[in-house]
Amino acid sequence: MLFDMYQKMLRIRKFEEKASECFKKGIVAGNLHLCVGQEAAIVGTCQALEKTDFITSTHRGHGHCIAKGAKTDRMMAEIFGKETGYCHGKGGSMHIVDTNLGILGSNGIVGAGIPIATGSALASKIRNTKEVTLAFFGDGASNQGTFHESINMAAAWKLPVIYLCENNQYAVSVNINTVTNTDNISVRAKAYNIPGTIVNGNHVLEVYEAVKKAVQYTREGNGPCIVECMTFRMRGHYEGDSANYRPKEITEEWKKKDPINAFKTYLLEKGVEEEQLLRMEKEMDDEIQKAYEFAQVSPYPDVNDVLKDNYSFDNERSVIR
Repeated sequence: MLFDMYQKMLRIRKFEEKASECFKKGIVAGNLHLCVGQEAAIVGTCQALEKTDFITSTHRGHGHCIAKGAKTDRMMAEIFGKETGYCHGKGGSMHIVDTNLGILGSNGIVGAGIPIATGSALASKIRNTKEVTLAFFGDGASNQGTFHESINMAAAWKLPVIYLCENNQYAVSVNINTVTNTDNISVRAKAYNIPGTIVNGNHVLEVYEAVKKAVQYTREGNGPCIVECMTFRMRGHYEGDSANYRPKEITEEWKKKDPINAFKTYLLEKGVEEEQLLRMEKEMDDEIQKAYEFAQVSPYPDVNDVLKDNYSFDNERSVIR
């Protein structure tokens, strides 16, 4: 499991570094929101879930999808707007979906994944199945009405859903402490009489243990809980954002806590040969290069398919074209 976690963290980091490189060269249209620095929170969380469990993601969702099992070639193709992507090039960076993997969608609207996850959990309860749904969201989304309304309903109905806050301390340029009169987000669980946990989001094993405990609690029918991972995004809000609203000394301090470097040090201290880790890094480099080449040669969607896979209303019924 330790090697698997390290590999996934590397896969996410190298995927995003390649995506950033392509963006800077003008190959990728639109924009990118990277999760560099948050890999431990993502991988530790998804490692604690079963394949049959569901997640909802955010605008910063590449890592979530990859950690849940998405293939890097199809991910890259989607970012490139190619037909071979997960959404046939129509979703792009912020709207990747694969229900077969339990990925109910990244979302460009802040906080929008929270009620979707709550609805998914309600469906599981109605069907009397054992899936757990986990909603990823950032600290900024915790001040949206969707956060409070969803958690209130989930708590009242004891729905099998986990609300996972990746507290990277900045909602775009706004520091969480300037807009929230609490020391952390998870303390809000008290208002709904559900468990709330805060964990070091840059320590993948601590995240894994906390989320594993939350999953067990929720799967047993006890209702929802909140897990808050304290972490930091090492890039700006979006690619091209200089992030000069953050004090440089804070950024430098968090760089010393890089989750991948920290876990590599942990593995070496446990007796893992450095050669093994270097070989794994090379394998990830090769995988991402192949993903890039796959995306490059893949075709764009056919113009005649512009309405395919869209929802529309027909005689007051929602149908898929």
